Amino acid sequence: METRVIPVDREHLQENDFAEAAKLLREGELVAFPTETVYGLGGDALDPDASRKIYAAKGRPSDNPLIVHIADVNALTELAQEVPEKAWELAERFWPGPMTMILRKKAIVPDATTGGLDTVAIRMPSDPVAAMLIRESGVYIAAPSANASGRPSPTTADHVYEDLNGRIPMIIDGGSVVIGLESTIVDLTGETPMVLRPGYITIEQLREVLPDVAYDPAVIKRVKDETIVAKAPGMRYRHYAPKGELTIFEGDLDRVTARVQAEAEAKAAMGFSVAVLASEETKDRYHGLTVRSVGGRDEEASVAAHLFATLREFDRMGAEYIFGECFPEEGVGQAVMNRLMKAAGYRIVKV
Repeated sequence: METRVIPVDREHLQENDFAEAAKLLREGELVAFPTETVYGLGGDALDPDASRKIYAAKGRPSDNPLIVHIADVNALTELAQEVPEKAWELAERFWPGPMTMILRKKAIVPDATTGGLDTVAIRMPSDPVAAMLIRESGVYIAAPSANASGRPSPTTADHVYEDLNGRIPMIIDGGSVVIGLESTIVDLTGETPMVLRPGYITIEQLREVLPDVAYDPAVIKRVKDETIVAKAPGMRYRHYAPKGELTIFEGDLDRVTARVQAEAEAKAAMGFSVAVLASEETKDRYHGLTVRSVGGRDEEASVAAHLFATLREFDRMGAEYIFGECFPEEGVGQAVMNRLMKAAGYRIVKV
């Protein structure tokens, strides 16, 4: 299969930009496209065959539900059995935007899209490319991240092409995404609203609307504890991982940088290809090593935007061992550390 890359200018979008992509989606084919979070791999959410194609293209476990992307908030009533008041309140505050809600699904949503669950995950993206594609196609678009399963999520069309060339017919290239981390997932099917995946919308922001919202304990765990099972099936799998072995170090920053320097030097001396994941404040402390900064330690949005791209850059370098720093967990930092810990397989060294 030939994978075509179609560039669009998100500042000057035209309806005919999406004519071919919309036709592919209506015919049950797949199209990768940018959202404000990461690139998504889209198919008709109500077509079970299209959903199965998404799983096959990604190599994704079939019990890992897909998020349904909509362009009109009223679609909630078409996809969900009931829409509680708290869902409308969240939608009014955060949609369109990087938040996904989980509700009880209607029969119209096939099990192939929801991983066999009786719930459906729904999001209304704010990216103009995503929004126009949904409207022009006339279908709800099921779309996980457009990467091979387990790999760092794609934040550019090149990342998608790297993973899925030959597996899908089309990639819409809208440039680099803005946020760089997947959406915040909030489960509204239980008595207490639960954050199943942290994202750009923080729990502090959610609590301004739903004061009782809490984290799923698996989201904030800091060790590989198999007794703490994530409620969201997708969070149980290996995610975001570079090809090299990633270890992150936590503690006093002076001691962390010294330890990272020593560990990296030791591996380099043994002939391994080594890289360091650093911050703007620390990047110049490392000597004789390949170092990449993902942003300032007090600029968690910058770190989020550059994290996955940096991990993919290390892959292109052939890094066999990657040593990195922990980042503050305030605000979006919680989502950053969630992704880093999963990428590292919870290899965290306390210094």
